[in-house]
Amino acid sequence: MKIIKFFFLIITALTFSCKSQTKKVNGVSFVASRDSISKRHINPVLKSQSNFVALMPYGFIKELATPEIKYNTDRQWFGETKNGLLQYAKIFQKEKIGIMVKPHIWVWKGEFTGNIKMSSEEKWKILETSYSQYILAYAKAAEELNAALFCIGTELEQFVTNRPKYWRKLISEIRKVYKGKLTYAANWDEYHLHEFWNDLDFIGIDAYFPLSEKKSPTVADYELGWKSHKAAILKVQQQFNKPVLFTEFGYRSVDFNGKKPWDSKRLKGAVNLEAQANALQAIHNQFWKEEWFAGGFIWKWFHSHDEVGGKKNNRFTPQNKPAEELIRKLYGL
Repeated sequence: MKIIKFFFLIITALTFSCKSQTKKVNGVSFVASRDSISKRHINPVLKSQSNFVALMPYGFIKELATPEIKYNTDRQWFGETKNGLLQYAKIFQKEKIGIMVKPHIWVWKGEFTGNIKMSSEEKWKILETSYSQYILAYAKAAEELNAALFCIGTELEQFVTNRPKYWRKLISEIRKVYKGKLTYAANWDEYHLHEFWNDLDFIGIDAYFPLSEKKSPTVADYELGWKSHKAAILKVQQQFNKPVLFTEFGYRSVDFNGKKPWDSKRLKGAVNLEAQANALQAIHNQFWKEEWFAGGFIWKWFHSHDEVGGKKNNRFTPQNKPAEELIRKLYGL
């Protein structure tokens, strides 16, 4: 078993070499559900030509200034827990799909995690202790299932920028229990703020960059919008000499989806399937050909494929939309 694991890690290292990104991560963010999954739930993922999934166990805090994280409780959906993570991963691994374990924190009422910030040193210490327990528990789970990638945090700008020494120490602690590759999922407007990329294997970005003010941008419009952002990303990539991984990317099938691509709260808006497909084509055109780019995980994919998405849906999922067929084509290249 140790010999098999050794060779698995060697292959992983070669696959994710900074100098050669010939095999991209063509991933989907697989949403945790109430239930366990089976082969029928992942067949649509296989059909999409994806070779990776991000699995997302959740921790919860009450308010932005609350220092204690609750996780792996009997009040959570199965897919959000450790047992759910392991069960999902094993089903995917049977089909040779790579795994990124990507823990998320949910703040009550959906407030932005990047604003989590404590009001005193005492509370910062409590948060750090609680977060370490949470993240190390899932780092150990990632090691148990031989996950190729582990994400040490998701969109935690204020926490990371205010406590840099803690994060450096945390990365060292994670390395003791998990032997795979590490990244952090920085929000699109924070990735350039951090110095700990030297300690990680990938510069991770949740790539919801604003690209266009138009109602229904063309592929060319989106690509023009990428010009300045791509230059800024490349500058950081060259500074740290680490491959860039889009830990999340995606667009809603709605008018004006390039204006604030992160906006999931805008319930109203005319369905625009073409805009979603155009945006996905543009991001692929701009990045998948670059050697320094490792790939990405599209946001987001639900287990109940036949019950989600569709041509009247204006949300992020590409399922049962023209975008799904496009992904199959692009990921199959």
